[in-house]
Amino acid sequence: MLYDNHGRIINYMRLAVTDRCNLRCFYCMPEEGIQYVQRQELLTYEEMERIVTLGYQLGIRKVRITGGEPFLRKGIMDFLERISQLPELAIHVTTNGTLTYDLVPKLKNLGIKSINLSLDSLDEKRFYEITRRDSFKKVMQTFEQLLAYEIPTKLNAVVMAGKNIDDILPMVALTKELPIGVRFIEEMPFNGKGSNGEAFEWDYRKILDHIKTQYPSIAKIKDPKYSTSLNYQIPDHKGTVGIIAAYSRLFCGSCNRIRLTPQGVLKTCLYDNGVFNIRDLIRAGASNEQVQEALQEALAHRAKDGHEAERKRKNNPVQESMATIGG
Repeated sequence: MLYDNHGRIINYMRLAVTDRCNLRCFYCMPEEGIQYVQRQELLTYEEMERIVTLGYQLGIRKVRITGGEPFLRKGIMDFLERISQLPELAIHVTTNGTLTYDLVPKLKNLGIKSINLSLDSLDEKRFYEITRRDSFKKVMQTFEQLLAYEIPTKLNAVVMAGKNIDDILPMVALTKELPIGVRFIEEMPFNGKGSNGEAFEWDYRKILDHIKTQYPSIAKIKDPKYSTSLNYQIPDHKGTVGIIAAYSRLFCGSCNRIRLTPQGVLKTCLYDNGVFNIRDLIRAGASNEQVQEALQEALAHRAKDGHEAERKRKNNPVQESMATIGG
């Protein structure tokens, strides 16, 4: 099993398979986009499969496939099929839903445990203003398809002042009849420009207070083990509401995850600047044992929380696009 230097078990890997995305959400990247990684710099599927397998041997039992938009990368379904052969490995996927509709039946057959669908607005006009793309109908079709195939689904919405506050209560209303999780995420500075030292206005407390204006009976429920969200339910609602204090970083104490960027950079914390490059280690001819030892050594020096990880960046403030680090 993998443990960090604070005694926390590490059994969850977030794997970004690409930095490319077909949306231009303003909280993730500039309107003109980002400088994409050259193909030869990306982890190959063979390298990713090897890394997942080595992590599995060390106790990783949950893998989340992210991007960018993961379904933009050709061959992704074959890769998912291969790693799905690992016994008891739970595979989850985060997607913007624009390319996912036709793939839902196969995702169901592969046994994908859940889908996180990024959806920041239920209003077509606001969706366009946030994403800078006219893809709302495609995303909603994917949402309906996921429900039809009964794949456990969570809607992820980044809460942004002046952008989608009017969507919070309508999204909560979805949990009345639908067995889904609606999760509201604090805005973070992973947008290609940073926060300029300014705090984001809508933190987890303000989000909850806003929900209570229409749903005063909303009640705290038990959070699943290692949960990143504070979870709630409204009486007689089939679904749940979660609030992810991603900028406040309330969940760091139980963090069980590591991240791999599309280039193979290991991040032991979302807010760190990367620990080492597994891709380079593999391409230099490292054995399986050497890769596993490097991973264990990295976890032996892990920051206690996101605040410490950010401080250690020194003159390199958080400003990279979320698409480059896999969320």
